[in-house]
Amino acid sequence: MSSTQTTTSASDTIPVEHTDPVNAKILAVSEDMVSGFQRQPFNAIAEKSGVPLPVVLERIRAMLEAGVIRRVRQTLLATKLAEGALVAWKVDPSKLDATFEFMFKEDPFSGHVVTRSTDRGISGSDYKLWTTLKVPQGESLEEHGKALMRLTGAEEFVLMPAKGIFALGVGHVRRKSMEPGARSDEPVQMMTTTTVSLTPQEWDVLLALKEELTPEEIREDLWAGRAAQAGVDLETFYQVCEELDRKKAIGRFSTFLEHVKPSQTGERVTRFNALFHWKVPEGRQQEAGAEVGRHHIMTHCYWREGGPRFGGVNIMGVVHGTDRERVLEHKAAIDEHLAEAGIPLEYTNVFWGGRSEIKPSEISPKVYKEWHAKWADKENVI
Repeated sequence: MSSTQTTTSASDTIPVEHTDPVNAKILAVSEDMVSGFQRQPFNAIAEKSGVPLPVVLERIRAMLEAGVIRRVRQTLLATKLAEGALVAWKVDPSKLDATFEFMFKEDPFSGHVVTRSTDRGISGSDYKLWTTLKVPQGESLEEHGKALMRLTGAEEFVLMPAKGIFALGVGHVRRKSMEPGARSDEPVQMMTTTTVSLTPQEWDVLLALKEELTPEEIREDLWAGRAAQAGVDLETFYQVCEELDRKKAIGRFSTFLEHVKPSQTGERVTRFNALFHWKVPEGRQQEAGAEVGRHHIMTHCYWREGGPRFGGVNIMGVVHGTDRERVLEHKAAIDEHLAEAGIPLEYTNVFWGGRSEIKPSEISPKVYKEWHAKWADKENVI
């Protein structure tokens, strides 16, 4: 048996690497091309990819069990449901690994946890740990950050909430062959981060909807169990989910590749994770973000104010790639496009990702209160 295959029975072998041609066709759709809530999301993947539904189900299940796909889930637009920010942490170098571990393993409200470095000593280069943070509506990002600082002994943190969103996706397989400068015909529309109010039933359905799918749930009709978990019948579950979609609380149905660690056979989806920083003139942030976000290579692009510690940057975006110079070529093409659009760059830099772990950020008010009660009387626990 090939090392790139997993066995389901003595006679059946299923390729699981993302480079397999059939898997690549599926992943090019399933990573970030199934928008909103779908009653039968795997049917949508089959239709868009041209791969028969039984094969789609078989391959996604096999890739999930093999760890090539790290999770399958319905994503939420958490910016509509919770207060959120990108957070840069100044940490004693001797405590960096332990603080990383605490943020990843012990804080359910910290999502992406990444160490970052720069090619030269510039503004903000001493902030080596970066996380994304969400707290439930009505709670304080500052309060939670101070709690994490008390628990870990971190020296300082900088909150950078998003003022606008211009790109939000993954699609690593689809982006592998993109040429620098490839972009949409028109600037993208900025998505706002204004939160929406939900009813208790909507919260019950939402919290059941967002959990990762098990391999057993990779099937055509997958939502019945989640409806039971939410305490409603299936049709009510569908209707509530569709209302949540209308409220712009639902993101995409997605298969998330393990894009940081190599597979068992050494295959990597990406090798480099770059956080691009741009400073554009005050008042032109929305215009600049719309131009950056139209570049297909961007997995994330936000209007965030970095403040004086980060050279006053106000547009930030993430690009992944397997070749470092290719990633920089993409940035050069974006810089050139901004110049052509008449938007001056007052400052720009790249923060390269190192160690990285990713998990969905918790947004449950109940879990938030329980977490703070658990850690209320503790400090310097690492």
